[in-house]
Amino acid sequence: MCGICGIYHPDPDVPAERHLVESMNDAMRHRGPDSQGVFIERNIAMAMRRLSIIDIAGGEQPITNEDGSVVVVFNGEIYNFQELRLEMEERGHHFATCSDTEVIVHAYEEWQDDALLHFNGMFAFSLWDRPRQRLLLGRDRMGKKPLYWMFTRRGLIWGSEAKAILAVPWVERHINPQALHHYLTLQYTPDPLTIFEGIYQLPAAHKLVIEQGGYPHVECWWRPTFLPKLPDSEEQIIADARRLLRAAVERRLISDVPLGAFLSGGMDSSIVVALMAGMSSQPVKTFTIGFDEPRYSEAPYARKIAEMYATEHHEFIFRASDLVNVIEGVICATDEPFADPAALPLYELARQTRQHVTVALCGDGGDETLGGYRRYALDSKLRFYNALPGWITQRLVPAAASWLPEPQEIPEDRNPITGLKRLGQASATTSRASIVRWGSYFTHAEKLGLYTNGWHRDITHIDSAEWIGERFDAAQAVSLLDRTLYADQVTYLPGDLLPKTDRATMAHSLEARAPFLDAEWVEWTARLPERYKVRGMQTKWVLKAAFADLLPPQVIDRGKQGFSVPVGLWLRHELHGWAHEHLVGNPVFDALIRPDAVSRLLREHESGKANHGKRLWALLMFAVWLDKYPVY
Repeated sequence: MCGICGIYHPDPDVPAERHLVESMNDAMRHRGPDSQGVFIERNIAMAMRRLSIIDIAGGEQPITNEDGSVVVVFNGEIYNFQELRLEMEERGHHFATCSDTEVIVHAYEEWQDDALLHFNGMFAFSLWDRPRQRLLLGRDRMGKKPLYWMFTRRGLIWGSEAKAILAVPWVERHINPQALHHYLTLQYTPDPLTIFEGIYQLPAAHKLVIEQGGYPHVECWWRPTFLPKLPDSEEQIIADARRLLRAAVERRLISDVPLGAFLSGGMDSSIVVALMAGMSSQPVKTFTIGFDEPRYSEAPYARKIAEMYATEHHEFIFRASDLVNVIEGVICATDEPFADPAALPLYELARQTRQHVTVALCGDGGDETLGGYRRYALDSKLRFYNALPGWITQRLVPAAASWLPEPQEIPEDRNPITGLKRLGQASATTSRASIVRWGSYFTHAEKLGLYTNGWHRDITHIDSAEWIGERFDAAQAVSLLDRTLYADQVTYLPGDLLPKTDRATMAHSLEARAPFLDAEWVEWTARLPERYKVRGMQTKWVLKAAFADLLPPQVIDRGKQGFSVPVGLWLRHELHGWAHEHLVGNPVFDALIRPDAVSRLLREHESGKANHGKRLWALLMFAVWLDKYPVY
């Protein structure tokens, strides 16, 4: 686990500057505090910071092949490296280390860019092919490990975090209006965009290639396919689920440093802990963070799992006062406005966890591969509501619902009043953008009402729901559910959930591993017939059928509870003054967002007329980001 960065000039007569790549590398010290390495040759320089996990003594980077013609710096883990190593040795390759990094250079020798298809892991790497004067940047299938890049007349620069690129003195900081527009609906800036004009994210399962005298070429190297469907019996499907997930967990237990697990109390992380306990001779170290507000906290359920498997359990409480203390750390970790409130307690959980272990397994990806959110079941049923006359769905129901106060002590995903108020938005939004239909962030019309005059002229035609809909249309799938899962897997998962985990953990030099994002598991679940994912209102059917014997009924039967943070409640009470301080009378913020629109949201929220908690939180994170990252 590392951070990587580099500089490349397509003109071989323009030398790469060591001091620049070293400054970029220093900006990511948190990603790899154990050591660093630099490769520099004429017009290219690559560097890395290392968090030592596997082959602590021999895995220093950069790493080359036998004759030094291929050089790589690498961030992540190749979980099937041992099998690949055996195959490479049978083909005549010679290894100098026991690290997974070295597998990359030999696989490239053997298969060139198709080596990417052989890796089961989480990774981002840059590889220099000396004889061909060719640079290859590659990113894993699901987008676990990040990679940013920028190309100007001065050449190509790249890094694991945007801060590495921002460390280069000549990089200017301008807001990308389209990225901000998407952020206010999605709570993150979607790839390939970033909030910074000219800086891009390399999307998941993509590669970037640049050769001497040329320009960067970005290309997708893998896509999940949901067809053809598996013809196996129900008994075989359940058996395969147990076998594949056990193997995915086992792969992620390879480590030369202490290892544990995040335990939320939900089904996914509980299954991971149960499987870990069955493979370990020592008690599993588990880590949970909860809230004082009982309806938001899953800590009691996590405690039941910890007791059931006799884990070495650590439990922490996150309060409103903690939020203010960690918010700048989260902003610095993400480099961009990031409005998922769960990032804050996760950041604190990672800090606490790092005092005990260096690696933590987690449950990321279980919902997006097996249809775990309630909206997956509701989407197919909404067509009956949409069949009603428009004056009912678009006028009568929303108008009546607007008079109902939303109880903020109940999490939004389990609040019937919130669900009722979302019906108008859901029926007015394309079925191709499920997460926008059921989300509580800004709609397209609401955003246009936020912007100051002149700010939104170039983005009035850009609809975030339609942007997701385009991904929905591109799915190699037929059903509404599978197309929605694909859209979530290429937008919400790599845009929100995985960056949240990566930045929060790596800010504290902690590695997170996600068995539900194993390559074999993802490809298998995609081809599962729909009935094994959602049946009626029951989600993740096959997971419950395969692992019910490992979990108590309180966990397996209680349904999905998101990692909700009571920001709406806190903004009415403990964080009231703090919110006004950042949102009212902030001249930089006011130049972009209309003060009267913000004041109206605050009034309605504080009066209880509406729950604007997530909308205000998105604006707050943008306002705090503007203070921390001055733009011009």
